[in-house]
Amino acid sequence: MLEQMGKAAKQACWQLAQLGSAEKDRVLMLMAEMLTANSAEILAANQQDMAQAQAAGMSAALQDRLLLTPARLAAIANDVRQVCQLTDPVGQVIDGRLLDSGLRLERRRVPLGVVAVIYEARPNVTIDVASLCLKTGNAVILRGGKETHHTNQAMVKVIQQALQQSGLPAAAVQAIERPDRELVNQLLRLDRYVDMLIPRGGAGLHKLCRENSTIPVITGGIGVCHIYVDADADQHSALKIIENAKIQRPSACNSLETLLVNRAIAEQFLPLLSAHMASVDVTLHASESAMPLLQQGPARVVALAEGDYDDEWLSRDLNVTLVEDIDQAIEHIRIHGTSHSDAILTRSIQQADYFVHAVDSAAVYVNATTRFTDGGQFGLGAEVAVSTQKLHARGPMGLDALTTYKWIGYGDNLLRAD
Repeated sequence: MLEQMGKAAKQACWQLAQLGSAEKDRVLMLMAEMLTANSAEILAANQQDMAQAQAAGMSAALQDRLLLTPARLAAIANDVRQVCQLTDPVGQVIDGRLLDSGLRLERRRVPLGVVAVIYEARPNVTIDVASLCLKTGNAVILRGGKETHHTNQAMVKVIQQALQQSGLPAAAVQAIERPDRELVNQLLRLDRYVDMLIPRGGAGLHKLCRENSTIPVITGGIGVCHIYVDADADQHSALKIIENAKIQRPSACNSLETLLVNRAIAEQFLPLLSAHMASVDVTLHASESAMPLLQQGPARVVALAEGDYDDEWLSRDLNVTLVEDIDQAIEHIRIHGTSHSDAILTRSIQQADYFVHAVDSAAVYVNATTRFTDGGQFGLGAEVAVSTQKLHARGPMGLDALTTYKWIGYGDNLLRAD
């Protein structure tokens, strides 16, 4: 089954690679219109998935990721329209030069070919990935989790209808519908047809892909994100940033998980933090050093357990600990971070610069929430993933990350002399 999907995807990607930007945008606009026109069917399918998730006892955080509402579906369709407004990178000349030999050489952006994405309870990924891949002339094979089975089926059906109505092969966007884990293992070895693999899920899925895939893997999306509150931070503004980073959407991978507070301001700041977090229903998981001061406020405070620093809460829970200085904060991030998104709150330019240079994460912020790590917020349109590695893409992966390049040489009956 996967062999046939791979062959069909490879054939489709060659056809997609011949399309111009206007042709690809027409397909995407039709896809957005059809998502809206078929919203009732998609939402009904999502309700089936939600009912099964609730019956299975899925966590509130994962249910939030899974849930589609009319507003969320409309936003997804609008994201597709936004992708149409983005500049198509395919065909762009990255650089070029005339060599002494007389050869005119240039590097030109081209599609990757076939992309495979494995993801869990995130139905928006289906549309985000499909739209970005189509915009860049790539075919895609999707493998969503069993939690999103009905939703993904409904969405992929709409995408394939849009493709066929545009005279393009439905195989440009395919989904593995059976939930068998063995199919994942087979997909990992489909390097004859698939050019890049992106797992979007937990640490276990990433480990499985890294250790077993014969396809180049881009990992990311696990966000143990930190904010360090420096000794001279504006404490009133800091509370607003911390609130936004933690509760705007707790289930997102760019939400705040651990707050590092300079000990010099702890006596004043932690009671304020407790009061503010109590007002937004956040439970504080306190280190031994932070516990006495946090208990002076009204928030729910529990002791940090072993391993809390290394996992995503994805809920209204926040780790809080004290650090002696910026170096201890940076060391904590190096040990427990996932190279996703980390921030410093400070009024010192020197401290900010030092933090930016020393923290080796895909996104580093000064006096801003970690919630900005997002393809839409970065002006990339949607994203296929947030890469926390360094090759070949890092941070939110937009259109450019779905391309590679080829060298093109132009001569005039040119021969190599040596």
